[in-house]
Amino acid sequence: MALALFIPAFAFAQTGDLAPPPSGAVPLPDPIMRPATPDPDNPLAPPGGSRGGVLQSAEPIIGGSVEDLPVPVQRMRSLIMEAARNADFEALRPLIGTGQNRTQLSFGVVDGDPIEYIRSQSGDPEGYEILAILHEVLEADYAIYDPGTPNEFFVWPYFMATSLETLTPVQRVELFKLLTAGDYENMREFGAYIFYRVGITPDGRWRFFVAGD
Repeated sequence: MALALFIPAFAFAQTGDLAPPPSGAVPLPDPIMRPATPDPDNPLAPPGGSRGGVLQSAEPIIGGSVEDLPVPVQRMRSLIMEAARNADFEALRPLIGTGQNRTQLSFGVVDGDPIEYIRSQSGDPEGYEILAILHEVLEADYAIYDPGTPNEFFVWPYFMATSLETLTPVQRVELFKLLTAGDYENMREFGAYIFYRVGITPDGRWRFFVAGD
């Protein structure tokens, strides 16, 4: 059963007026069409548009079982899910980190406490919904971005690396654990999955937890 999702206003907004994050870039909503060169002024711009996009050295692929993940990735995924399942925001704090390696939580600048920012993205004042979303995202299958390269990293859910138009009935059931039918239709019109996704690097760094394009 899909969660009663709270989709932030920025989820369907353009990001051209926001500064890029200090470290890395979130994988793009459309993993298929790649521009020939990246846009150095906006590495978060979607591919195929007038603003360009991030140059990726290999197409993303759908991953296998959790046991196939590098051990540091398995561990970080498990720690995040445990904190979310236990409604323990403070257990997330050391996983988010600090400085240049801090988990990216927005396409803009996040001022102040990152835990309070995460709470603010929830549909309920206590922030439990966003924890449920975080847990459900990491329960989905994953995709591998830039596989076999030094830039390789892992992204949940794998819908980031698929076309919403070609999902099988089984895949749609999986998707509806995260989205309502209305959310799905909106994203089909947009042309990509742009709800929450999580990225983890091979060495176990929690790279991002964001929604939007």
